[in-house]
Amino acid sequence: MPNKRTFTIKPIRELIYALFDPPYSPRQLKECYNGKGNFDTKSSTWSKWKDELSKKILPGGICISFGWSSQGMGKNRGFEIKEILLVAHGGMHNDTICVVEKKIQNTLNKEWEE
Repeated sequence: MPNKRTFTIKPIRELIYALFDPPYSPRQLKECYNGKGNFDTKSSTWSKWKDELSKKILPGGICISFGWSSQGMGKNRGFEIKEILLVAHGGMHNDTICVVEKKIQNTLNKEWEE
């Protein structure tokens, strides 16, 4: 049934379950989440988030990532890029890069296979 909360509609919720939309930069992380917990603005933070998310996506699963680069989840986590969408916002605004990836295999890290 239609719902004003689009992401609560079951097929849409299932489609976006693998959505990864982190802050795009350390500055955004600090500005958006200041006072809402202890967040590390080191670049390794994003790698840790991707590692954790990768553990939850089974082979055949899809991850849709948003950011200012097309890096996505990456081959080293067992993902293959299926589509990239570049969204230009005009003026001095950065483009948004949307990356759709499919997990083709689990990584060799046994910890992740549990």
